[in-house]
Amino acid sequence: MSWKFFRGKRDPAYNEILDRIKAYDKSGDRSLVHVRLDDHTILLLNQLKLATGIEMQKMIAFAITELIRQHPELRTLIKQFLQKINE
Repeated sequence: MSWKFFRGKRDPAYNEILDRIKAYDKSGDRSLVHVRLDDHTILLLNQLKLATGIEMQKMIAFAITELIRQHPELRTLIKQFLQKINE
């Protein structure tokens, strides 16, 4: 059964975030990162794929991008750390 079947049956509040994740473009990404996740997170991501059609890799890339966007201080901390080790 297609995940599209359930779109009209779920709470519309979820549509915005799911649409943003689906619209996230990772086509230009060339790097591959191996990520270790706990079993519960893997299960949840697999269920998300079944329920929405969103691939695990897209969800992880979106989540990391949003984390960095919402917390620009992370970039500053990384830059400061790199400057210290290069001194």
